[in-house]
Amino acid sequence: MYQYLMFDLDGTLTDPREGITRSVQYALRHMGIEETDLTKLEPFIGPPLLESFTEYYDFSMEQAREAVEYYREYFRVTGVYQNRLFDGVPELLADLKSHGKVIATASSKPEPFVRLILEHFQVDAYFDHICGGSMDESRLSKEDVIEELLCSRMRLPKEEWKHVLMIGDRRHDVEGAAKFGIPCLGLSMGFAAEGELEKAGSVLVVDSMEEIRTFILGN
Repeated sequence: MYQYLMFDLDGTLTDPREGITRSVQYALRHMGIEETDLTKLEPFIGPPLLESFTEYYDFSMEQAREAVEYYREYFRVTGVYQNRLFDGVPELLADLKSHGKVIATASSKPEPFVRLILEHFQVDAYFDHICGGSMDESRLSKEDVIEELLCSRMRLPKEEWKHVLMIGDRRHDVEGAAKFGIPCLGLSMGFAAEGELEKAGSVLVVDSMEEIRTFILGN
């Protein structure tokens, strides 16, 4: 049924908890805010950074842009490697490829970081398309990323969109995919709040890579 699979990265394929929260902590410290409890920074995992800094710390857009630069200062050197693949990810990707599926990333994380992470974990070869956000503000939201992927990278005609599935762990994945009439399979291993994925309209919420495989391939 689903031939084209779009995976979110953070909270879906990888657990970036330490790297992202420490990068946010570093940025906040440079903005004059000391946050010692990293669990309070977990909501930053998934959404675009500009959106999170303005929402959670009431930063102006100018302040948010400055904070993002500090974030990247830490992340590109250290935070990007404070990360791990969820159990079963390489096996899932290999199985999907063996069944002829077209696999892509659809992450709001800047694309150079997406590529670096996939290469670091040696799973980049499974992906037919690697698409992420931009380092500037030209492609920020999940909707922007999915549009880029569908229309420019994959060049799928609209009649083929019914064969596309998004897999993600936050409402942004569900809502971004819905803009194109694409269902989203939710993953509870990520960082959504209780009930977030269901409320956003996820077609189903699963708990493991094996359950993702079963949903897509059956048996």
